[in-house]
Amino acid sequence: MKQTPSISSYALIAVLLFLFNAFNACKKESTVNTAPPTITGVSNLVNRDVLLASVDYGEWISIKGTNLSSTYKVDFNGTLAADSLIYGDDNTVTVKIPAQLTDPLNNPITVSTKYGSASLNFQIKQPAPTITGFDPGAGLPNDEISIKGNYFKGVTEVKFETTAATIVSSTQTEIKVKVPAGFVSGYIFVTTPVGTVKSAKVFGLKATIFDDAMASGWSNTSYSNTYDMNQTAIVRRGTKAIVNKFTVGFGAVRFTKAAPAFSTSGYTGVKISIYGGAGTAGKKVRISLTPAASTFELILTEGAWTDYQVPFTNLGNPATITAITFQEFSGLTSQIYVDDVGFY
Repeated sequence: MKQTPSISSYALIAVLLFLFNAFNACKKESTVNTAPPTITGVSNLVNRDVLLASVDYGEWISIKGTNLSSTYKVDFNGTLAADSLIYGDDNTVTVKIPAQLTDPLNNPITVSTKYGSASLNFQIKQPAPTITGFDPGAGLPNDEISIKGNYFKGVTEVKFETTAATIVSSTQTEIKVKVPAGFVSGYIFVTTPVGTVKSAKVFGLKATIFDDAMASGWSNTSYSNTYDMNQTAIVRRGTKAIVNKFTVGFGAVRFTKAAPAFSTSGYTGVKISIYGGAGTAGKKVRISLTPAASTFELILTEGAWTDYQVPFTNLGNPATITAITFQEFSGLTSQIYVDDVGFY
């Protein structure tokens, strides 16, 4: 007589099958990929399928390759990515490039895992250079000036208009150069491996009203203030600057041209450097020309020199000038220092 297996026999078979499958699963999971990593390329996070030839500082990227799941470190030419910004699986590592790197252009990527490391020669470019100003705002040939800005690493050339300058030293944010022989006034250009930038303001004076002394044909005709044209404590450049103490509100620093009037032909505008005394922060000085046309307001900076550059287009485009006036326009009785006044 044929016997039918009992329910307990079926249960035993089920348990044995479960244990067999669990054993095989554990065996598979215990297999560890110990192969060293490889890097095949880099993409951005917008289109991960397109490999890039270069990226910029500070961008998020996806590093492509194999055997990347145990990545514990990514560096860019020696600069480490923050640990908290590394995300990865076996074929990709997503990471944010640091905002500052060693080289302006060539920054190899190295990925380190538990089982080795891999590198990729890759261009990670600093941003194009920027110029925020220069100190001082004018100078004579061979004077040393500081150009302020950012992303100057790898600077290859500085030009005053078309004339190359001698570079004395450079950092990421400052370049010191010598004013080229024969140069008078114009824009400054800085070139790095990434690009060239032109200064927003003009360096130098094409015609001077006051530097260490009044220029020939000009006189100081200021009103409602007392002034000293020979003070040496606070100067923008050289050895002297004018200190003007306003005795009543709305006093003015004024310079008058003896006949003939100053012709503006060949010039673009007015330049002046002003140092704000106590209480001048945010206060106004209004510039105007004689013959009268338009006016333009300058905002003062307390305790520091500010170089102002005002195009004639903001002053009514005069053909000639017989006087230039800088009138205090906040009703303030304080003092300002004035240096490097002239035209560019």
